[in-house]
Amino acid sequence: MSGGDGEVAFFDNVGLRYGTGKEILTDVSFSLWPGSFYFLTGASGAGKTSLLKLLYLSQRPSRGIIRMFGSDVITLPRSRLPGFRRRLGVVFQDFRLVEHLSAFDNVALPLRIAGVDESELVQPVSDMLEWVGLAHRAEAKPETLSGGEKQRVAIARAVIGRPDMLLADEPTGNVDPEMALKLMRLFESLNRLGTTVIVATHDVHLLQNVRSSTIMRLDKGRLADPTGALRYPPRRPVHAGGTR
Repeated sequence: MSGGDGEVAFFDNVGLRYGTGKEILTDVSFSLWPGSFYFLTGASGAGKTSLLKLLYLSQRPSRGIIRMFGSDVITLPRSRLPGFRRRLGVVFQDFRLVEHLSAFDNVALPLRIAGVDESELVQPVSDMLEWVGLAHRAEAKPETLSGGEKQRVAIARAVIGRPDMLLADEPTGNVDPEMALKLMRLFESLNRLGTTVIVATHDVHLLQNVRSSTIMRLDKGRLADPTGALRYPPRRPVHAGGTR
């Protein structure tokens, strides 16, 4: 298997184990394309979170090849990792909000790290908080927010910088069905602007709400790909995968 041009992520026979334990991921190979929408599914323990860790560069594989945005990230010097991570938006299951910062400042954090002037970030951050229904909680600290509110702040923070790739681990697990659908529409809007979106979820109803998506199904650490849509060279998607 050899990678093509233009992929945002390329995995070739990747394996992952923690310590001396058995492999959590085995022979995982796929290509992810710009502007595509993917659902990562599988039973609990199938390896979804471990795969996301490889994608957001917090974990190195035990074997195999991983390229992100055209560069080999396994041999990438640590000094270059921050630049790569700034191209990613990540929604963690445990939120990872900065506890001493307000909801507004948590959402503004990626823009400030990117050097956006304070006068230019107030409006987009305010608009994003309003969109996720938290304009009235802009000054609230995380300790005063409910689980669903924390989830929405975490999502707003992940998408505010319009990343090249968005990785979301069970992003609707703490919100009601109406808000879950609204958040998926936000992800779709971001996807239409060119961001590659990967949503890990147990919620089968979400899969029905994004028609032009590709399903990545993990089973005991192996990636099921019966149609070959995730292998290189697949038929390159025009927009968001289109393989169901």
